[in-house]
Amino acid sequence: MFVAPGNRPNLQYRLTRDVAQQVAHNWWRLALNGVLLIVAGVLIFGIDWSTESLATFIGVLFIVQGVVEALTTGMNVLARRANVFTGLLRIASGVVIIAWPGPGLLAVAIVLGVWLIASGTLAVMGAFSARRLLPDWWLLLVIGLLEIPLGILALSDPGDTLAALITVAGIWAVAVGVLRIVLAFEIKDLPADVDEAFTAPDRNGVARGERQPTASA
Repeated sequence: MFVAPGNRPNLQYRLTRDVAQQVAHNWWRLALNGVLLIVAGVLIFGIDWSTESLATFIGVLFIVQGVVEALTTGMNVLARRANVFTGLLRIASGVVIIAWPGPGLLAVAIVLGVWLIASGTLAVMGAFSARRLLPDWWLLLVIGLLEIPLGILALSDPGDTLAALITVAGIWAVAVGVLRIVLAFEIKDLPADVDEAFTAPDRNGVARGERQPTASA
């Protein structure tokens, strides 16, 4: 999401104030997205769905998620392109779920399962790519480790029961929604964390933002 999956930053690279501010600008999108996911999860569990209506609802949810993903700003151009690409794929998946002629449990379960596994894998890869840059990279890892088993569960017996599909979609929406809200407020404070780290004294008692005086000749 913030670092392109598979992109290994140079070990000498440090998170700058400008990059931290750029990432922090995403916080309100993630927070709003998290709230919407929680509401969607509650609705999934609370409504007596027909197969077609649930397919439409999940498809719309995918499209909204795709728009948020595409608008998320990463640390560099590669992350930005990756977000746009995955966002468009998520939107396409939502359109497929909605437009599939006579959408049945099989169609919805397959699309949902495949996407959750792919999305979870990308989240895990992105988390490890960001572990030297983001202090809360583990939140991305948790999201990925949650999505992958849910995707496998959706594909384990696709089209079996509507209740099983509701369970997978509902758990995913609520859990990921909560994690995204937590992540949103963590990245909101990222610039302040960078400032604090930059001004913290090193082993010699000198602030990292200050230059030690040179000895006079």
